[in-house]
Amino acid sequence: MKLQFFIAGTDTDVGKTLVAAGLLAAANARGLSTVAVKPVAAGCKLTSEGLRNDDALLLQQTMSMSLPYEQVNPVALEPAIAPHIAAERAGRRLQIAQLSGFCRGVLMKKANLSVIEGAGGWRVPISQRETMAGLAADLQLPVILVVAMKLGCISHSLLTAEAIVRDGLKLAGWVANSPGSPMDGYEENLNTLKFLLPAPCLGELPFLDPATPEAAASYLDIDRLINHGKQ
Repeated sequence: MKLQFFIAGTDTDVGKTLVAAGLLAAANARGLSTVAVKPVAAGCKLTSEGLRNDDALLLQQTMSMSLPYEQVNPVALEPAIAPHIAAERAGRRLQIAQLSGFCRGVLMKKANLSVIEGAGGWRVPISQRETMAGLAADLQLPVILVVAMKLGCISHSLLTAEAIVRDGLKLAGWVANSPGSPMDGYEENLNTLKFLLPAPCLGELPFLDPATPEAAASYLDIDRLINHGKQ
């Protein structure tokens, strides 16, 4: 079995890393081998080993295969701002072809589950000419969409789903994540999304404290993804 997915979000800070790590933990518990890549991470801290990003470190710690940090997060940027602006300030030029090459190197490994985590929302720029969506399109990976359950989530989700399909990719599923206390009308919003989004809901994550991969895994339906890989 070789499952490979691109993890996208309706916006920044919607829980992409928590969902990605949760999927890794759920697969690990099934005895599957796992690997992950966060090709671009802004908001990195300078350490004795170089720039490090907390989200990328969580993925590295959760996946079952051992990879050096530089393969998990090949482009580490210090400012916690849009990737193309952070790259410009660092004197770097990001290109889809380069990021795709980094990802393909990891995807070639014999992991049962591989996840590539995007940055920001679907159309976040990585340069003046390209967006993060171009990476998913170049890799031709099915997409798992993380939806932050808050006011505006229906429009954000539908627009993102439409863009994913328009870019020629399959929306494999979506996850409802509550980044804080439940929104007013949570059930009504959730049911509307289940009805309108053209993919199955893979799970509902409540606000988790602590928000560990293992805790998130208990709310995710990994069986749907396994069945997806058998199709």
